[in-house]
Amino acid sequence: MHECPVTVFPQQIRWETDGTSRIPFKAYTDEALYRKELDRLFYNGHWCYVGLEAEIPNAGDFKRTVIGERSVLLVRDKDASIHVVENVCAHRGMAFCRERHGNRESLTCPYHQWNYTLSGDLQGVPFRRGVKQDGKVNGGMPADFNPAEHGLTKLKVATRGGVVFASFDHSVEPLEEFLGPTILGYFDRLFNGRKLTILGYNRQRIPGNWKLMQENIKDPYHPGLLHTWFVTFGLWRADNKSQLLMDAQHRHAAMVSTRGAAGKAADVTQVSSFKAGMELNDPRFLDIAQEDWWAGPPPVASSGDAAVPSAPASVPTAVMMTVFPSVIFQQQVNSVSTRHIQPDGKGAFDFVWTHFGFEDDSEEMTQRRLRQANLFGPAGFVSADDGEVIEWSQEGFETKPAHRTLAELGGRDVGDTDHMVTETLIRGMYEYWRKVMEAEA
Repeated sequence: MHECPVTVFPQQIRWETDGTSRIPFKAYTDEALYRKELDRLFYNGHWCYVGLEAEIPNAGDFKRTVIGERSVLLVRDKDASIHVVENVCAHRGMAFCRERHGNRESLTCPYHQWNYTLSGDLQGVPFRRGVKQDGKVNGGMPADFNPAEHGLTKLKVATRGGVVFASFDHSVEPLEEFLGPTILGYFDRLFNGRKLTILGYNRQRIPGNWKLMQENIKDPYHPGLLHTWFVTFGLWRADNKSQLLMDAQHRHAAMVSTRGAAGKAADVTQVSSFKAGMELNDPRFLDIAQEDWWAGPPPVASSGDAAVPSAPASVPTAVMMTVFPSVIFQQQVNSVSTRHIQPDGKGAFDFVWTHFGFEDDSEEMTQRRLRQANLFGPAGFVSADDGEVIEWSQEGFETKPAHRTLAELGGRDVGDTDHMVTETLIRGMYEYWRKVMEAEA
């Protein structure tokens, strides 16, 4: 079992108010604070996304990924069980696996050939009993060397609906409690037991603090203003029927929206991102087919979760789930994907998209999902905008370390809503962030 060392961190940053509507720039730029985030949000007390079961369908399949800045391997064992182990050899600490995906009978570090089972147990140590030469044995490990004490660090693993989460913290609460009933309802709507198929990946490096991507997907204020594609073709606008929902601790959220009418409308013509003359060379990008699962099981409210507003009258066409701290689960009409946030320093993160479908999809639906996936990724019709504004935001933060952002659209309080003209989800995330980050060690 992994034991985290006790780490001493500096004093907290200064907030302008007791609330979270004004976020200090230092939350995005302070190196010591970032190290504390890794310790408290990624390595302790939280479940982090590592992948989909469909990425490792066969015995011996593995995927290399990360939790925070720590490299880990998602592995399918010979008995079909799933493990997540740290990519750090127990001998000399080498990150021994360099491939992103592969298949192995066992795991071997190339440095000194220490060999591990797929579950991370040490099973082979070269020269463990020394080398016989001239009638005597030279070297070897000490007599009390116990291989059982020197395996790879094993993480706690939880799977649901074909999605795999892991945690270095073996005392972490059950995954279902971590998500909470409201978010779990939307999770189960997407991952409803149908077998998943992998359609492809996008990767990009974004020069901004990792929290900015969580904020971006918790921010319904910007899509109808920044994204020409969304507002012009009606996929995501402020006048869409919508809900903003959080778990009881306000760390996770779901933005639920129903597509409005496309084309020119009186309340969007003054938005500069609306382009009345914009047309598609290939109209199949708007070939949207409603799917039975969109209605999904209704989220279950509990006394622990905030009150859930009445659902939109229409079936949702877009649901964006942010599961803190590491992943976004996205449905934007027929395109479905996971977005994995991988921090790399206080001012950069890798962003990995896994586009998927379902095994029972028709070829027509698979092609539809792939076409609509062009909205997203590094050069996506929509997502390219987000990467750029995050980079520019980080540039601004670095120049004024004593300043703060403002997230007061819709007020300064935190709560679920039945509209998108609010920044409540951002305030909610930082309410949770402050609770964890400012707690006594």
